[in-house]
Amino acid sequence: MKSIYLILLSSFMLMISGFNYSADRIISGTVIDKTDQTGIPGVKIILKGSAETSITDQYGKFKLKVPQGKEILQINSIGYKSKEIKLGKSDVILVQLEPLNNTLTEMISTSMDGKFKVPKSIYGIVTPISGSNAQFKSKEQIYNTESYNAINENRFLEVKQNPLSTFGIDVDVASYSNIRRFINKGEMPPIDAVRIEEMINYFNYDYPQPQTNDPLSVHTEISSAPWNAKHRLVKIGLQGKTIATDKIPASNLVFLIDVSGSMDMPAKLPLVKSSMKLMVDQLRSQDRVAIVVYADAVGLVLKSTPGNQKEIIKKAIDGLEAGGSTAGGAGIELAYITATENFLKQGNNRVILATDGDFNMGVSSDAEMHRMIEEKRKTGIYLTALGFGMGNYKDSKLETLADKGNGNYAYIDNMSEARKTLVKEFGGTIFTIANDVKLQVEFNPGKVQAYRLIGYENRMLNKEDFNNDKKDAGDLGSGHTVTALYEIIPTGVNSDFIEKVESLKYQKQSADNRNSKSDELLTVKIRYKKPGQDESKLMEKPVADQQISWNNSSENYRFASAVAAYGMILRNSEFKNKLTFTDVIQWAEGALGNDREGYRAEFIKLVKSSNLMAKELLSVSQK
Repeated sequence: MKSIYLILLSSFMLMISGFNYSADRIISGTVIDKTDQTGIPGVKIILKGSAETSITDQYGKFKLKVPQGKEILQINSIGYKSKEIKLGKSDVILVQLEPLNNTLTEMISTSMDGKFKVPKSIYGIVTPISGSNAQFKSKEQIYNTESYNAINENRFLEVKQNPLSTFGIDVDVASYSNIRRFINKGEMPPIDAVRIEEMINYFNYDYPQPQTNDPLSVHTEISSAPWNAKHRLVKIGLQGKTIATDKIPASNLVFLIDVSGSMDMPAKLPLVKSSMKLMVDQLRSQDRVAIVVYADAVGLVLKSTPGNQKEIIKKAIDGLEAGGSTAGGAGIELAYITATENFLKQGNNRVILATDGDFNMGVSSDAEMHRMIEEKRKTGIYLTALGFGMGNYKDSKLETLADKGNGNYAYIDNMSEARKTLVKEFGGTIFTIANDVKLQVEFNPGKVQAYRLIGYENRMLNKEDFNNDKKDAGDLGSGHTVTALYEIIPTGVNSDFIEKVESLKYQKQSADNRNSKSDELLTVKIRYKKPGQDESKLMEKPVADQQISWNNSSENYRFASAVAAYGMILRNSEFKNKLTFTDVIQWAEGALGNDREGYRAEFIKLVKSSNLMAKELLSVSQK
């Protein structure tokens, strides 16, 4: 009997011992920047001596399963010093990483066998790429299906052949925050993710408010092009009238939220929910909001509810969970039906879509979406598109939806961006003050030999479209600023950028003598419609030639130029001449101005990261 007892006791002890040995811990942690104490996204956490890894989310948070006997974590992030930490008894840790000053070499991880290649990207900047087991590649990177509309960069046009340049305004700013997301992950963005006009318009330039009955004012400035001393740069700025929040008409809003399976990531539905609750805090008692969701099917989660019933609205948002396919087209249909049922004739009616854009059920192609949204905008209901997430992000689809839906488009990668879009710029996001805003610039051939519009490639219009009130264009929100830059080649300057066209046989070839004597460089014409009206109004402003040096130009002018230059480098523009990241940093640092929110300072930090990354990765590729 005693021997049986000893055998049972020994078996039990072995079982307990085996259980203890195989037990795992779940370590929760946050990785922050030691200098500014902000969370760092995209940091790689590796459990030393195992295959267990984790990547921080947009807040710098992570979770990692740690088996017994394993106690050392390796923390790696491009732009920061590597760090190893030994785990103690606590399952919750805080990691502070120190930014690197001049090298990224020690931050470049290798694959499990210690081998990887660093080939040059198609735009001349080195991008880290290796096998599927590369430790620095997340699952989202390996299965990347992100899509972007192709951009064919605007070229120089001869004024004698093309005296008019016509385009619709663009108040979207998604490209800049999306680029920031790539840079913060230690990657260069795809070329077609770089829309220079959206980068420029991300920043506020504090143009003077309109002093007339028009809802917008026009401001111009001319100096030398910093990247080409022979050329000049013309800045055209529009300032939308700022309407105080308490003066904005009552709003009928429909939150259209993607709850499909692809949204089940920290940077997607959880961030959507937090962002939408920020917006709820801005609503007034006269405002109303309904919530429509879509996955395999669509549903009305919350009927139209007064904006002062915030707890009810937030409770409905908190209850959302992700799962299933993505019937985006059906969701849009129900959202517009809901908005129509609660339509405010004298109010602001808008659908606010929050998604990664990955529609895979029903109407899903860009062309189908294009046609459907064009039909929906006839209802007088606007569309705001808010993009979230990575890996399967469909920028091309969301850009189309916002463009054709009389709306705007922003990419939200963190709560700071959500606060900027949905709180600080609340009026501009939801309230339109001018519809179908078009610009047409006529250049004086006596002063300008050739020109090119920087950016706005997908907003170009035919010259006949300017006077055609049936032609759709961009819409301007309360307080919005829009900035456009033209690079011009003065008359008499030799340039390889001018593509010669055969002389016209039946047209006059000599320039009108009056052109060379006029002090006007160009004339800016603007057409816009007041909301609810079908007939446009014309504004016109002649611009005299100005000889202002770069150093004497305004801070707004120099900063906008720096942002454009950054975009040209990222796109590897053939017009960038000898531009470097160092040039951009120098120009931007000298044009910080009254940077109340710190956005310009953040831009400089972004360019410095790009510069560091490009140099070190290029160095590695050449070894």
